Amino acid sequence: MKNRLIKLLATGLGFGLSSVMPGTVGTLWGLPLAWGVMLLPTLWCQIGTCLILTVIAVPICGAAEKIIGGKDPACIVADEYLTLPITVIGLTSPWALLSGFILHRIFDITKPPPIKQLQDIHGGFGITVDDFLAALIALGCNHLLFYLFFQ
Repeated sequence: MKNRLIKLLATGLGFGLSSVMPGTVGTLWGLPLAWGVMLLPTLWCQIGTCLILTVIAVPICGAAEKIIGGKDPACIVADEYLTLPITVIGLTSPWALLSGFILHRIFDITKPPPIKQLQDIHGGFGITVDDFLAALIALGCNHLLFYLFFQ
């Protein structure tokens, strides 16, 4: 029962089992979470919530990796959907959800330095840390985008 729950959470209720772009499909669960973060009353609440979500991803992904086997299996998407809300911290436009989603996926898929170097870290922390950094870079780009084009 415990293993089933871990697999269910890790695979984004099965979205990560998609035969087409499992990471992108699984990240969709992050959109309602990101929307909820945008509605929080203060920047500190948003940051704290995002940190909690990221910390939650670490043991879920680590346990799921042990259950499923292999290093960072593609079906594990909790790292994607639980770090996506980071991309909208401090933003209020619903368009930030779309741009944050796209930017997060771009940086997670392409893994520019230093994200690529983090791939050697094992376990739940290793699975999550690259998505966390991708989300932080996407956050910076999202703020720049909204500063330049929507002010």
